[in-house]
Amino acid sequence: MMTSKITPKKRLLDVLNKKATDRAPVICMGGMMNASIVEVMNSSGFTLPAAHDNPDLMASLAGAIQEQTGFENLGVPFCMTVEAELLGSRIDKGTLACEPKIRQEAFGSVRDVIFRDIDEMLESGRIQTVTSATAKLSQTYQQLPVVVSMTGPISTAASIINPMAFYKELRKNPASAHRILEYVTELLIRFAARSVRAGASVIAIGDPSATGEILGPLMFREYAVRYLNILTEAVHGFRTPVILHICGNINNVRTLIPDLKADAISTDAMVNLAKLKEDFPGITTMGNLSTYSLEWGTPHKISVQTQKLVNDGIDIISPACGLSTSTTLANIRAMTRTVQGE
Repeated sequence: MMTSKITPKKRLLDVLNKKATDRAPVICMGGMMNASIVEVMNSSGFTLPAAHDNPDLMASLAGAIQEQTGFENLGVPFCMTVEAELLGSRIDKGTLACEPKIRQEAFGSVRDVIFRDIDEMLESGRIQTVTSATAKLSQTYQQLPVVVSMTGPISTAASIINPMAFYKELRKNPASAHRILEYVTELLIRFAARSVRAGASVIAIGDPSATGEILGPLMFREYAVRYLNILTEAVHGFRTPVILHICGNINNVRTLIPDLKADAISTDAMVNLAKLKEDFPGITTMGNLSTYSLEWGTPHKISVQTQKLVNDGIDIISPACGLSTSTTLANIRAMTRTVQGE
């Protein structure tokens, strides 16, 4: 087999810029979709939860993940709690085998939200950890893309406000809901700006609370599309592409997907990406190998499923959602090596 002269960084950026390339990249973007599996942490000695707060450990773990799995990118951070913690929610940092979670939202309703100065907040919390790790990775691995993953506007808001109250307010008090979403979106824009300055090649957005299943078509258009596009356009202003992951079944918002301005759309495993690509040829598709298969399947089965995605012309191959920490390296390598033609 001939080794491609195209670097993984150029390959991914070419795909996101709709340029022809030799084959699909195979990536795992970080954040809600990261590959910090127990097997990698145990073998490398770089472990969570310590790496959530230490930029050197965060960069070292990201490097070990890439080197051991074969994913063609470096992805930070390893959770979806960075923004919520900065905005005041109480976080459980988790364990080696359990990802961080929101222990207590900062506010009971949209009426309780305290609007703090964003620039002051950015000088504290783990955003500095992420940007410092990003700088280390971009300097150390110059041929690999560094993907900084952040929590989308709806999910960030639902991580600082009691989610049941927040979803009700989207309907009952849209003016206040928009004010909250403008606030968190501005924070995310500033986070993205710092990440790009630190060397991020791509900004990835995971917004699992903004699914069509939860919001329905009308609120998906009013809130999710609006604020995701505000964030995306701001990142484009930094001359950086955006990947957006949408969880769940997209059927009831399918016609709205082309309105999203992200450079690639990543979807869950139940979505037929080949059909999505056929129906909307302008979309760059990403995904969507079942994480259930990655956890419980065999390398042979995973290789077959991965090859189908390649044959279907999916633009970027990746897991369909968050990986279980008990996923094996053998299964992940079956995925990456199939895409790489090994």
